[in-house]
Amino acid sequence: MGTVSYAKEIEIRREVDVFVGGGGPAGAIAAVAAAREGSSVFLAEGACCFGGMGTIGMVPVFMQASDGVNLLCAGLGKEIMDRAYDCGDGSHSYMAIDKEALKRAYDEMVTDAGVGYRFMTQIIDVKTNGPNVEYVVLSGKSGIYAVKAKIYVDCTGDGDICAFAGARYDKGDESGVIMPSTLCSLWNGINWTETGESRQDSFIELAFEDGVLPVCDRHLPGVFKVGLSTGGGNTGHAYGADGTDESTVTKAMVEQRRLLVAYEKYYKKYVKGFENAKIVSTAELLGTRASRRITGDYVLNLNDFKKRADFDDEIGRYCYPVDIHPAVADKEAYERFEKEFYEEHRYAPGESYGIPYRILTPKGLDNVLVAGRCVSTDNYMQASIRVMPGCYITGQAAGTAAAIAASTVSDIRGVCVRRLQERLRANGAYLRS
Repeated sequence: MGTVSYAKEIEIRREVDVFVGGGGPAGAIAAVAAAREGSSVFLAEGACCFGGMGTIGMVPVFMQASDGVNLLCAGLGKEIMDRAYDCGDGSHSYMAIDKEALKRAYDEMVTDAGVGYRFMTQIIDVKTNGPNVEYVVLSGKSGIYAVKAKIYVDCTGDGDICAFAGARYDKGDESGVIMPSTLCSLWNGINWTETGESRQDSFIELAFEDGVLPVCDRHLPGVFKVGLSTGGGNTGHAYGADGTDESTVTKAMVEQRRLLVAYEKYYKKYVKGFENAKIVSTAELLGTRASRRITGDYVLNLNDFKKRADFDDEIGRYCYPVDIHPAVADKEAYERFEKEFYEEHRYAPGESYGIPYRILTPKGLDNVLVAGRCVSTDNYMQASIRVMPGCYITGQAAGTAAAIAASTVSDIRGVCVRRLQERLRANGAYLRS
């Protein structure tokens, strides 16, 4: 359809030590970490609150915070959970999310740290000079403007800053197939005392036969208890949705809202305790599990998971299983997932893998760090480190490293890893001695 040339002079509204793109679990924690180290920080979040998938996306549980022995997202991860839930030692394997409490906890923690931030603000471009980002271009209701920083931390979940700056990245498996997404939901009217211990997917095959569920998707993560009679739904899959392509996300949101009507019928018809259950809300953000994986100085890979890898430049450790949801709705794919998730790619208590600093440093960029879902991994390891406790770990490390770099060398590879590790330990993070 042709092209247009568009140019506009824009205002530089902020000049700071550290800019953080994205206010999800990695971004909010990265901003706090950098600010507490003495950096001036500005954070841009595209939605209306912090927390990403745990708040806007309505994901009902954090997933594993502990390896069964050690709290792996200690430090700022523990602090945010303590602020939201008064959860004691934070060692729960699974913890229900009260998204309103979590929103307030992020608000308080980020504000108390002295971080400057704006909601409803999109990153639409970056300006580079060789291997350095000069400034980011932001868009809000007040217009388009620029923010300049010494160090930039990409916590967008999709690696937007890095991709806009020309960094290399991968998506999906060896064929480019991306793990499906889910539109999460909030349910009420559940009688949890009647649900018992039986699996919620026990009647899936019968539902297919009865025509209750229109897609033969055997993978049902389920509805998780988040209140006395409320539940957080992680039901249904959007196949083919790509978080970096708004056309597929638009289609997925519409189809998933329609599909959830069928899941409500399934639960009412077959699952004990859900006879009076009703979906009262769906998320405003599609639950994207996988997107761009920025290519860093090291690519954390499945072999590292299998050998419980240790690294000299570790900035944390994690243990969540390799959780790659089947890319197609067929029985063979689901059976393969069950074997991998429950048998092959799972740890015993106390086991974990190391997270090297090098997966936070994008190749070809000198003043940009990455944290959260889009760190440098293969397809398997993204499926482990992508969940919220993993984002807390990489977010705290990236924010701390950004502050060190901004105050000394202004180069992410010039950060003294030993000093970084010392600062992380001093602020409560879990690292092996």
